[in-house]
Amino acid sequence: MTIAEAKPFSRAQLAGRVAHDIPEGWYVNLGIGMPTAVADHVPAGREVIFHSENGVLGMGPAPPKDAIEPWLINAGKQYVTLVQGGAYVHHADSFAMIRGGHLDLCVLGAFQVAENGDIANWSISDNDSAPAVGGAMDLAVGARQVWVLMEHQTKSGESRLVRRCTYPLTAVGVVKRVYTNLAVLSVTVDGFAVDEMVEGLTLDALQKVTDASLRAPQH
Repeated sequence: MTIAEAKPFSRAQLAGRVAHDIPEGWYVNLGIGMPTAVADHVPAGREVIFHSENGVLGMGPAPPKDAIEPWLINAGKQYVTLVQGGAYVHHADSFAMIRGGHLDLCVLGAFQVAENGDIANWSISDNDSAPAVGGAMDLAVGARQVWVLMEHQTKSGESRLVRRCTYPLTAVGVVKRVYTNLAVLSVTVDGFAVDEMVEGLTLDALQKVTDASLRAPQH
């Protein structure tokens, strides 16, 4: 099967796939963009404590349109809920949690991830209009694990999984796992190992649309 014939994961399926892999009891930050949907797909009965750097600990899924609390938003200014036992904290305390290594996981979006785990997710050039890297840099180095959730290719067909990042870096060597609409990959000392692909897709076909070298996992 070729890439054109494959059925990529939808964004909802991809968010659900990430949520399925988060262990019970982990403290997790969700980056702006695609990762925010992960909170809507945690398996029933599993406790995952979501953190938002604007000062929410115990963030729940998006609320129904008729139950929006206008003052309760995540870092991307999207409406969220607060689970039982959740709390609001000062912005400085929120970043103390991040910088102090108290988060088990951060799920970030990215423009590029390199085979050595480097991540570029805030700017596409030195002349980009993005004002600053923001909290992503703190999260990338402060969380115990970093997973990336993104499209496998850009709209113009360029690979987001690369040998070396060409965009300004957010952090060096921090990414442990990547979830794309075509595959789930682990970052190892030998580069990207493909753990899972969309149904029917072959490793050779995936390699053709990936800049970085891919290998099957060692069992």
